[in-house]
Amino acid sequence: MKYTAVRNLKDESFRRLTGIKRLTFEKMIEILREAHKKKKSKGGRKNALCIEDMLLMSLEYLREYRTYFHCGQSFGISESAAFNTIRWVEDTLIKHPDFSLPGRKELLKSDMEYEVVLIDATESPIERPKKSKNTSIPEKRRGILDHLQKSGFESKEWAEISSNLSLS
Repeated sequence: MKYTAVRNLKDESFRRLTGIKRLTFEKMIEILREAHKKKKSKGGRKNALCIEDMLLMSLEYLREYRTYFHCGQSFGISESAAFNTIRWVEDTLIKHPDFSLPGRKELLKSDMEYEVVLIDATESPIERPKKSKNTSIPEKRRGILDHLQKSGFESKEWAEISSNLSLS
């Protein structure tokens, strides 16, 4: 969905769609425009998307976990162009002081205490013993032979069966 369609949404609908308030979106646009002017001052090819569409595509990518191919198809550009655009938007906003996070040293210096709970939600396979023909069949045979012995086989017959099965 391009910015021309999103522009007319109410503020609450805009926030629900993009995940940010309209004022934040406009601030991001200003930052991206300045960076775009610096980038294009040296010359270069014109972008296929306007700055608003670039930011909107990046927000959709981050919010909806869409693939670059899907984003590219929605905005009429190639997968690689979608990747480069999203990467440029992310890098540009991260470098700007208004949207940067404090570093680790700065967090350690502060007086606030942080209580963090980390949950490892990765899937890991359950380790199970490998089944092989040699381990399962003799166990079954032994169980059968024990059962036959208890039910009244004589020791002579038992010796013959055991030797035939080579379990003794």
